[in-house]
Amino acid sequence: MPLLNQFRAAPNLLTLMRLFIIPFLIIEILDANYTAAFALFILAGVSDALDGLLARWLSQKTTLGLYMDPIADKLLLSTLFVVFTHVGLMPRYVTVLVFSRDLGILLIATLLFATGTLRDFRPSLFGKLNTFMQIIALLSVLCQKVFAWHHLATMRDGLLQIIAVMAPLSAAQYAWIVIRRMNSQQPTVV
Repeated sequence: MPLLNQFRAAPNLLTLMRLFIIPFLIIEILDANYTAAFALFILAGVSDALDGLLARWLSQKTTLGLYMDPIADKLLLSTLFVVFTHVGLMPRYVTVLVFSRDLGILLIATLLFATGTLRDFRPSLFGKLNTFMQIIALLSVLCQKVFAWHHLATMRDGLLQIIAVMAPLSAAQYAWIVIRRMNSQQPTVV
């Protein structure tokens, strides 16, 4: 499918919409308009769920979507970690751990791809769980600001601690998977 047609595919339009939401989400958080930020975050989440469903239902899975969807997800989450840290809603160490994990995975994937060592670099179940926990934690930060319930603050703090533990564990798991796969691909000496 030509690239221009891939941009016109409904799932990819939803992914583009999610990318388009990010600057407005940043503005709302910086302006302390957490209700609008919460609504935009929910809208981004719904668009993320729908783009995958539409790709399957409409048979519109594209190479562009395969790359653009995870990039949009990571850009949204990373941006929120940085902005929340900037406005004092996220401890710096959590953001540093999340970024260190993501940067490490990106560097490993890039090196493996560039050297042709390993082309298949899919997220593990633990990596997906880590991302899910990040989404729930970010949502809890917004919910606590919008609804101001004490229990949400406790939940938010607990989720941030879980992320602080999961990020390095997830990075270690990816490194272990890559090392194991690379060792299994090496020719044996007879």
